[in-house]
Amino acid sequence: MENTGTGNPELLLNGIRDSRLVAIVRGSDGQAAAKAALVAMEEGFRYVEIALTTPGALQAISEVRAAAPAGCFVGAGTVLTVRDVDNVLEAGGQFTVTPALAESVDESARQGIPVLAGAMTPSEAYEAMNRGATAVKLFPASIGGPPYLKALRDPFPDIPFIAVGGVGLEQAAAYWDAGAIAVGLGGPLFGDVGSGGDLAPVRSRARSFVDLAAGFGRTAVESQR
Repeated sequence: MENTGTGNPELLLNGIRDSRLVAIVRGSDGQAAAKAALVAMEEGFRYVEIALTTPGALQAISEVRAAAPAGCFVGAGTVLTVRDVDNVLEAGGQFTVTPALAESVDESARQGIPVLAGAMTPSEAYEAMNRGATAVKLFPASIGGPPYLKALRDPFPDIPFIAVGGVGLEQAAAYWDAGAIAVGLGGPLFGDVGSGGDLAPVRSRARSFVDLAAGFGRTAVESQR
C-alpha cells in the first residue's frame, strides 16, 4: 500500500500539536482493535496507533487506513526492529511509535516515516532527536508526572514531548500545562475494547478527551490576547 497522506514528519508533528491527542490501541484481538481505532476517529481523534503486540495488528492497520475518515492517520506502536518498520509501511501505517531507543527509530527516520521515539531520561530524549525522531514519547510519564516533564523542558525547550503512560482525563491538562504537545491515551480511553470489550463507553470517553483538548486550546489562545 502506498504510504501517502502524512506529507512529512513536520506535517504530522504540526497536526499532533493542534489535536493534542494520540490514541493507543492494544489488546488481544486485531479486529476489535481496528473497530476501536475507527470509533475513536469517528469521535474526533485524528491520530491512532495500534500496538504491534496486538495479534493481527498489521491487518488491523490496513483496515483502519482504508476506512479512516479524512484527516485521520493510523500508525503502529511498539515498533522495535527494522523489519517492524518495513512491515508497518507495507501495511499502510503512517507513523511509528517506539517504547525505547530501538533500531526502529533510526530506520523510520531513514525511510522518512514520522517516528515518536520512547525516552525517559534527558540523555535518552536528546539521543532520540539526534537519531531523527519527530517527537519524544515521554514514557512512562506517570513516574515523574507533569513536574518531571517541566524539568525536562527547561534544558530542552525545543524538543516536542508527548506524555504517555498513566495519563487520564484528570491528568491531561496538567501535562499540557507542563509543555507536552500532546498526551497518549491507552487504557483510560479504550479500556478492554482492544480485546473485544464494549465499544459504547469508548465513544463517550473519546468525546470527553476531544472536548477537553478543544477547551484547553481555546483557553491558551485567549490567554495570549
